[in-house]
Amino acid sequence: MNTDWGAVITIILLSYLIGSIPVAYLIGKLRNINIFEVGSGNMGGTNMARALGLHWGILTVVLDALKGIVAVVIALFMLPSNSWLAFTLSAIVVVVGHNWSLFASLINTVTNKGRLTIRGGKGGATAFGTMLVIAPPQIILVMVTLGVVLVVITRYASLGVLAAFTLAFIWLTVLVAQGYFNTHLLAYIVSISGMIYWRFRENIRSLLLGTERRLGERATS
Repeated sequence: MNTDWGAVITIILLSYLIGSIPVAYLIGKLRNINIFEVGSGNMGGTNMARALGLHWGILTVVLDALKGIVAVVIALFMLPSNSWLAFTLSAIVVVVGHNWSLFASLINTVTNKGRLTIRGGKGGATAFGTMLVIAPPQIILVMVTLGVVLVVITRYASLGVLAAFTLAFIWLTVLVAQGYFNTHLLAYIVSISGMIYWRFRENIRSLLLGTERRLGERATS
């Protein structure tokens, strides 16, 4: 199968730029706050919920997830002859864009008067958006249920995210081993899981030490 390298390069660039859209920063500016200077400084739903309230956090999560969906759908449209390559590339790169955002980094660099600072989120919502396109409905249902139940019981948003994705990654790996999915999906699983666990490493440490902040605690600047 011949690969359209022009389409591949375009998919990579578009996916990164879509992922780089700093949703939390833009919403924060509408509410007269700089999300980079509030709470953890992370441009994700949890920090937004602490800074502005739960409904703004939910809106941030939904829009960040939409970035993942849009990037993957565009990629599949651009490279229909190799849909697994299109999905794998776009799904990985859109999360890279969210985690290490070009736009957020430029904004933060200008704000800091030229001092370059790489900014971004942790990738959970955007990665979930990519999973909505490819994962069977039962995985999504169980994943969401597990995450919500853990958050409601413990009020640790990070625990809910990590547990939900861990379950989904194991389940998807089993399906690949059974031949249900193309082996391309392994690259997606390894890359996304690696990025999520890396970006949540401080949360994991805090959970183990019992110092993780609970959802509902207001962020301070």
